[in-house]
Amino acid sequence: MGGSALRSLARALADRDAEPVLLFVEGSAGLGKSHLLRELAGLPRTPEVARLWWRCGVDGGQPEEDGFWREPTLLLVDDVHRAGEDELRRLRRVLAGPEPGSAAVVTYRPEELPCPGLPLGGPAMTYPFRLTVLRDRLAPWDEERVRQAAAEVLGEGGCTAEAVGALHEGTGGVPRAVVDLLALLREQRPAFTGTAAEVAAAGVPARPAELVLSRTHALSSAHRPLVWAAAVLDGPAARDELIAVSGLGAAPGSDALLRALESAALAELSEGRYGFAVPLVASAVRATVPGPVRQDLHRRAAAALSRRQPVAWAAVGEHHRAAGEYRRWLRAVEKAAESAAASGRHQEAITLLERTLAAPGIPPQARARLAPLLARNAVTGLRSDQTVEVLAQIVQDAALPPAVRGELRLDLGLMLCNQMGRYTEGWRVLEIAAAELREVRSVLAARAMAALVTPYWPGASLDVHRGWLIKAMAAADDNGDEAMRTAVLANHVGLAMSWADPEAWDLVRRLPVKSTDPACARQAARGLCNAADSAVWLGFYRRVDGLLTEGRELATRSGAPYTEHSASGTRLLQEWWTGQWLGLATRCEEFIADTADMPFLSSDAYVVRGLLAVAQGDWAEARSWLSQRGTFGTENLPVPLGATAAGAVIRLTLARQEVAAAAEQARAAWAVVAEKGVWPWAAELAPWAVEALARAGDTAAAHAMVRDFAQGLGERDAPAARAALVWSRAVLAESEALAQGRPGALPAAAESYRKAAAAYAELPRPYSQALATEGAGRCVLAADAAEASDTSDPADATDPADVSDPADATGEAGAGVAGQGGASPVAPVSDPAATAAAIAELESCAQHFTDLGAVWDATRARALLRTRQPAKKGRPPGRPSHSDQLSPREAEVAQLASSGLTNREIAATLHLSPRTVEQHIAGAMRKTGALSRRDLAHRL
Repeated sequence: MGGSALRSLARALADRDAEPVLLFVEGSAGLGKSHLLRELAGLPRTPEVARLWWRCGVDGGQPEEDGFWREPTLLLVDDVHRAGEDELRRLRRVLAGPEPGSAAVVTYRPEELPCPGLPLGGPAMTYPFRLTVLRDRLAPWDEERVRQAAAEVLGEGGCTAEAVGALHEGTGGVPRAVVDLLALLREQRPAFTGTAAEVAAAGVPARPAELVLSRTHALSSAHRPLVWAAAVLDGPAARDELIAVSGLGAAPGSDALLRALESAALAELSEGRYGFAVPLVASAVRATVPGPVRQDLHRRAAAALSRRQPVAWAAVGEHHRAAGEYRRWLRAVEKAAESAAASGRHQEAITLLERTLAAPGIPPQARARLAPLLARNAVTGLRSDQTVEVLAQIVQDAALPPAVRGELRLDLGLMLCNQMGRYTEGWRVLEIAAAELREVRSVLAARAMAALVTPYWPGASLDVHRGWLIKAMAAADDNGDEAMRTAVLANHVGLAMSWADPEAWDLVRRLPVKSTDPACARQAARGLCNAADSAVWLGFYRRVDGLLTEGRELATRSGAPYTEHSASGTRLLQEWWTGQWLGLATRCEEFIADTADMPFLSSDAYVVRGLLAVAQGDWAEARSWLSQRGTFGTENLPVPLGATAAGAVIRLTLARQEVAAAAEQARAAWAVVAEKGVWPWAAELAPWAVEALARAGDTAAAHAMVRDFAQGLGERDAPAARAALVWSRAVLAESEALAQGRPGALPAAAESYRKAAAAYAELPRPYSQALATEGAGRCVLAADAAEASDTSDPADATDPADVSDPADATGEAGAGVAGQGGASPVAPVSDPAATAAAIAELESCAQHFTDLGAVWDATRARALLRTRQPAKKGRPPGRPSHSDQLSPREAEVAQLASSGLTNREIAATLHLSPRTVEQHIAGAMRKTGALSRRDLAHRL
């Protein structure tokens, strides 16, 4: 209702001397007229203004005329279109004499007025001079208002954009229809999940269905076919189309349209376009049409829609199918899918073809045409489990021509590998496809061989992929197809970049990025994105942005949504390693939500989100994210991503002091990388795997890892892997020095850590740089502490303010390497210069951790600083008072506790005893007033 009308009503009722107001409110059925009157009646009452209801067409629903307007009154007149002639005469007399300070609101359906445009009937009313007469028109709800209603009924989880769009489209925004449909969805079992398909399957609410059916039935039998035609067309249609589909002829059809509009069975939805005010009622009308008549209507509808430009072939096909014209249906489906694919709407084509091929009785010739079309769209577009099932069934059809079966098997293998992550199964299917196609279709045989060049999956070694590359290049050259040559080149780029082939960057420059052939452009876009992904793993971060930008733009222009999405995952990895962490967790979760039906494509985001959780100390969440939250088997992850996830899991296991378990995890993960033989991919696993084996006492295996890593890298240009190799050597040197009691070897380990930090700084990788810097500082302090241990006073070993349990002063909770086990308290150092340098390094990395948001790492580094820094001179003896605020140690413990770490995990990080941790948490909760550990996070 308009704001000006409400203000006029409010003024009239607020002042006894104000001019009276008569407000007419028009709205078609279901727009909320009666609801508006109830809201007006429920406004705060004033003693001076009476409320009176007048319900038209209802026996006893009208007040007595005597005594009207003797006092200020708000008269609420509902559904005046239902009033008979006598009631209208009485109402006109009442409305002719309102006194100052009074108002009347009259509602009606304009489509049901006996005299159109005259709610009080004819002749035109003569209104008193002082009476202000207003008109207001209620409008349907917009999408935002529909969303609010859906949220109220279904909760936020049920009001997805998809569901809201379907609700608004189906109901036309008519409030009553929206509310009734939401009631159906609320009672739906299984519970509503927010899809448009569920909205469509909910059916037609009773109120709008009965209303339109009663209005249709009120028409003469000669006029009803026009309404039936509108129901079959199921959308806004021009007059000539409605008449053509109805089969009535020009003059009878025009007369039928007028009668349908007068009865409000149909409405003019926009200029010259007619249909139902509540679109979803079309199905209720169609259900009442006799079968033979309905088939004739569909046949004429197919002909009418075929004359539109552009032709909506999917809709044409549905009408042919409903008319029983199955051959024409399948031809229309084929045209619709080809049209959708040509414009990049691959998912639309996939959905249509899946539904068609799943129908029973499709002739073999039609299956042979439609199935390859489905497969090509599925490989280019996004995942569909049903597509895999459909193709797996079709390739078993013995009636298929061998060339068609081979093509389908090829696309099935590509989907299993690239979109489903079922690599072992997909590899077998691709090998069979390559053999099938070698004799019949060499261009597709080259495509199958090219797919087997891709090295990302566990299993086949680098040499096996090189062998397939030789075969694929020969097949592509023999065929001469430029798009296929580009496809082979794109996979050659991925293979060469993965192991840092010196020719890799020259191969990238050979990609035909300027090609006007969409097929070539799609393959070139894939090659650029392959190169960007490999560049991330190699550590060429400054080159990644350009490759991703060009690759995504080309993928968008050529219609390759799968490539676009994979590039988004690469971007998340790039942001993680280059320290662009602000908002990164949210970006990961949004990407996972956007690709919810394709969890394999989300695997980059899952791993990055898990790495963030590790650094932030949210270890429970970290394990959940790193394991893909159960949506996808981690054993099927691409090798570099699986190695990265394994490294993070090993790190968590070490931090929990579960050294034997960490060593087993390290051996299993290392075996996968070693089998593949792409050694740059060991970069994110090696430091943690080496530490796990060294701490488990298996130094021979740790040395073998470092040796294999170094030999595998050789002289290749892989900056991230080279930095990780130096880091791994530093970890091994530190572990051996501590295990063998050789503190004199620790300075050399510290120097290796510094070299690793410098290498990471060049990339840049700030988080890895800070971890390596922390290692250098830790080694120097440990070496100096060992020198001074013979002359130190045990009483000086720790800050008394931080010790509540004797175990905390002696380090009985365990010792750490590479920043995993926390800070082992030691005696004051004997070399002030070395101490100062180490402390400066630790302060620097602690600040870097803080800037990044790495809560766990920052707390660990600060704990190391607090136990190793000498006490400030002039400090009075005894524990400082922190009666009103958290002590520094309480703050550290509380921060980790609020992150979700257990007492044991906090003890391992800060090298306190679990009992001391428990006391610090109790003190923090008491001082902050927190009621629980979760509440502590909000109080800090």
